Amino acid sequence: MTEQNNQILKNTNAKLLDEFNASIMFDKELYSQDIKGSIAHSKMLALQNIISSDEQKQIESGLLQVLKEIENGEFKFSLEYEDIHMAVENRLTQIIGDAGKRLHTARSRNDQVCTDFTLYVQEKTKSIQVQIKELISTFVDVASKHTTTLMPGMTHLQHAQPINFGYHMMAYANMFKRDFERFASSYERNNYSPLGSAALAGTPHNIDRFKTAELLGFYAPTQNAMDSVSNRDFALELLFNISTTMMHISRISEELILWSSYEFRFVQMSDMYATTSSIMPQKKNPDVPELLRGKTGRVYGNLISLLTVMKSLPLAYNKDTQEDKEGVFDSVATIEISLNILNEVIKTMKVNVDIMENACKIGHLTATDLADYLVLKQNMPFRTAYYITKELVQEANRLNKDISELNINEIRNSTKELENIDEEIISYLNLKNSMNSRDSFGGTSTKQTKIQIDNFKDWLKDN
Repeated sequence: MTEQNNQILKNTNAKLLDEFNASIMFDKELYSQDIKGSIAHSKMLALQNIISSDEQKQIESGLLQVLKEIENGEFKFSLEYEDIHMAVENRLTQIIGDAGKRLHTARSRNDQVCTDFTLYVQEKTKSIQVQIKELISTFVDVASKHTTTLMPGMTHLQHAQPINFGYHMMAYANMFKRDFERFASSYERNNYSPLGSAALAGTPHNIDRFKTAELLGFYAPTQNAMDSVSNRDFALELLFNISTTMMHISRISEELILWSSYEFRFVQMSDMYATTSSIMPQKKNPDVPELLRGKTGRVYGNLISLLTVMKSLPLAYNKDTQEDKEGVFDSVATIEISLNILNEVIKTMKVNVDIMENACKIGHLTATDLADYLVLKQNMPFRTAYYITKELVQEANRLNKDISELNINEIRNSTKELENIDEEIISYLNLKNSMNSRDSFGGTSTKQTKIQIDNFKDWLKDN
């Protein structure tokens, strides 16, 4: 190989290595957190007389200029600087000179990146909570309008018992409330500052980690430097919380897909959030909930990816953890747009009340109520009541009716055991009475549904 060819190969390999090793093209997402952390670090260094007050002022002013350049689109991100930390520091030094070279005193990129990433996760945790709260409020608003709207409650996707649509909406409000609380718990657990941990074992400089923690809004510094620089639990928790929230989004999305089909027609989605077929003009496709359902698998993948990256890593810092960010950024972007668009879908959907209530007349939803009546009011053994109810269902099928539609003569003629039954049995077969009879705390009665709604309205005010 000629010397010229050898040099070309070296240059090619160097460029390839730079591209492989660099993270600047994705960790630039952390620019604001990086600058925020550096300003806090510089203030602490000045307070501890590690740098002068004048140097700190230059550093802070220069960092704010870098921030402005990035936000105005004037900053050039280049592989030359490998990551966001070096890119910011290099530009800072260009702006203010040698004072910029003092910024990294008593700090490693190991604790710097953990600080940036923790700040990012904490900020996104709070903003996602705001979106979840807005979605919960929408479910509560819809529920408030439908506390008497009958619909078939289902198990195994089969008609089971009559419930009200508001109650069904409040089931989702409860799911997303747990998500909100899960994010809140993670925020509390992870709001500690790794800054000052340095490479893995702390620093000989007389730093004040409590001060930087305070300046950055953390409760306190982390207690073990080695754990701090290798920890990504905070990112895993965010990914898990997002995955669980997306799982709940996928559940309501699946129901919206079913409910908007011709087989159900329980709801009609706004034209803004449905599309027509390119070949069949009569169709209205539920593309938005289908995409929401599909994107759930994507965020699951990001969680599993980071779990796998962290598997078996020895202490302390390893380059593997550079692979921690892209999946987090992607999952955050996914959950943010998913929560926003689901909120709009729920707000704008039309509930087909009559169709929903008529669906309750399919499947003999009050059969259990009849059996309970025979046990409670007629003192029958449950097994006897069960078989009598079964015979009445068969008679209703023969008459092509739902048992809730039978009159007293049809009931009395169905079986010998019911030939002298009191007319009050009719009230136990009534769909609305059945729904309201389930009046235990957390039940589907209109009264209990309104209690749930009021409780949630109070919670929304307090959080």
